[in-house]
Amino acid sequence: MPPARDLATLPKAHLHLHLEGAMRPDTLADFAHSAGVPAPEVRRYDSFAEFNQRYRAASGLVRTADDLRRVVREVIEDAAADGAVWVEPHFYPPRYAGKVGEPLGTREEVLELVLDEAASATERTGTGCGIMISALRDANPAEAVSLARLAARYADAGVVAFGLAADESLYPPEPFAEAFGIARDAGLISAPHAGELAGPASVRGALDALGADRICHGVRAVEEPALVARLAEDGVVLDLCPSSNVSLQVVPTLGEHPLGALLAAGVRCTLSGDDPLLFGSGVLDEFELARAALGLHDTQLAAIARTSIEASGAPAKLITSALADVDTWL
Repeated sequence: MPPARDLATLPKAHLHLHLEGAMRPDTLADFAHSAGVPAPEVRRYDSFAEFNQRYRAASGLVRTADDLRRVVREVIEDAAADGAVWVEPHFYPPRYAGKVGEPLGTREEVLELVLDEAASATERTGTGCGIMISALRDANPAEAVSLARLAARYADAGVVAFGLAADESLYPPEPFAEAFGIARDAGLISAPHAGELAGPASVRGALDALGADRICHGVRAVEEPALVARLAEDGVVLDLCPSSNVSLQVVPTLGEHPLGALLAAGVRCTLSGDDPLLFGSGVLDEFELARAALGLHDTQLAAIARTSIEASGAPAKLITSALADVDTWL
């Protein structure tokens, strides 16, 4: 066997990444110190509800415009360090626009702040960034429509995708069809969460009601072979996060993760960190785990990287260049 290639030099896109969940631990500690409160524990939880509470506690410590700029800047810097040529953080503007006490402005102003800092960090690091505006299932679907219209207005200004997060076992996708129709009509990638806390029906709903181009997680599609075949035939991409799946007990162990089975069935898959702050694993870590724990070889890892670039919202010129660099790496 030839020596394993350096995965840090493999060009890749980081597509399934929540902005605040990608905050550096030291940054969270700094924000907590500034607020005069203890930093929340972000590595121990026994359920998705507890995980979600910890995520929101960490997000709540991002209080000022400078704080938010720092998070955006560092997320892009960390992606660059992992060999990512493109990153698409999920972002929920109402978290800041509606903040009591220290609102950062309107939704438009908050989004423009994020886009401005992302452009500056891209210029400095060389790693491109597009924003996925993500609605929340546990909010009113009318808010999702409002967010989709916001995303559509910025479709040519740095917003590239529209998502849907929160517990899909409690909130099915169908009520959000109107919002996703608006986003798709604006040329945005449809990338809802599905198939994590709910099973194959969640994935089918994301396909049928939301027109998903990519599915965040989707790992539980393996429970229904016909659905796996549909994903493969239609070329729908699953943005998988193995470490997250193990931490939240979606799969029992890393060695039992179905990434290899999905690839063997012809499903297009990418690898991402989801929430590195809470799960301790960035995109490079996920590639290294796929090699070490799942036995994927360099040709498979290069194919995953290629899929992530092709399925991203990156500009055509960046995609062409990055795909050529993947071939060179391989």
